[in-house]
Amino acid sequence: MKKVFKGSNVLKPVLIIAMLFFTVFQSKGQQNKPADSGYVPVNGIKVYYEVYGEGKPVVLLHGAFMTIDGNWGQLIPELSKTRKVIAIELQGHGHTQFSDRKLSHATLASDVEGVMDHLKIDSADVVGYSFGGSVAYQFAIQSPKRLKKLVIISSTYKSSGWRPEIANAFKNMKPEMFANSPMKAAYDAVAPDKTKWTKFLEQMIAFAGTPFDLGDSNIAKISAPVLIISGDNDGLDKVELMKTYQLLGGGVSADLAPMPKSHLAVVPAQSHVSLMMQTKIILGYLDGFLK
Repeated sequence: MKKVFKGSNVLKPVLIIAMLFFTVFQSKGQQNKPADSGYVPVNGIKVYYEVYGEGKPVVLLHGAFMTIDGNWGQLIPELSKTRKVIAIELQGHGHTQFSDRKLSHATLASDVEGVMDHLKIDSADVVGYSFGGSVAYQFAIQSPKRLKKLVIISSTYKSSGWRPEIANAFKNMKPEMFANSPMKAAYDAVAPDKTKWTKFLEQMIAFAGTPFDLGDSNIAKISAPVLIISGDNDGLDKVELMKTYQLLGGGVSADLAPMPKSHLAVVPAQSHVSLMMQTKIILGYLDGFLK
C-alpha cells in the first residue's frame, strides 16, 4: 500500500476506499452463510440484515459505501462462533434500497433499533466502523437501554474529531471518482436498483461533507462501557480522541484510581483502511472487551 500512495501528501478518499474493497474482495471473505436474512420495514424504508451464529447478540454497523461482506467478511466467521451476529446495511448501502429520505444520524440509529425490534432483541453490544461508528455513537445517545457495550473503530462523534485534511478530502469528493471502482462492482452485485448508484453517491458525499457534532455532553452521559479502537495514523485527531476518552471516564492514573470501564486502543502503524484489515488484532480486542 505504501508503494501505491507514495508521493501523495493527501490521500484521495476514493483511492483509500478502493484499496479497502480490493483487498477484502481478493481475500477469502465469509466462509459461512447467514442463518437468517431479510428486510425490515422501518422509518419509510426497508433495511437489510443478516444473522450469524448463536449467543449474546452483537450488532455490526459498516463504513461508508460498504457492504456487510466488504466490511465484516473476515470478522463474522470468528465472532459467530460464540455470538449471535446481526449485521445491518444502512440506507442506500448494499441490499438496502436507496431512498430520498434525508440522511441523519438520528434516523439511521432509529433504523438499527427497528431491526432489533424485528429480531426481538432487547439489548445488544454494538460495533461500528467509520461512518457506522458515528451512527453507533448516536444509537448509544438515543437508545441507552438497548445498549450493553459499545465498540467504535476509527470513528468520531463530531466533524472536528478528524484531521483537517480529511474534511478537505470530503469536499473534493465527486461521484465520477468512483467510476469502474470495486465499490461500484460490489454495489451492482447486490443493490436492488443499480440505477440509483449516482444518486446514492451524491447523497452520501453531501452527508459526509456536512459538519456534525453529537455533543460532548451527550457522550459524557453514555453509561455503557465503550472500547475505542484507532490506528495511530487513521486520520483521527488524537488530541480530540483523548478528550473523547476522558469524557467516557478514561485518561486516569489507574495506579491511583480504579481502572475505567471504558478502554482506548491505539494500534501502531495503521491507517483508517489498514486498521480494518487487522482481523486478529481487532478480534483480540473485541473478545477481551465484550467478554
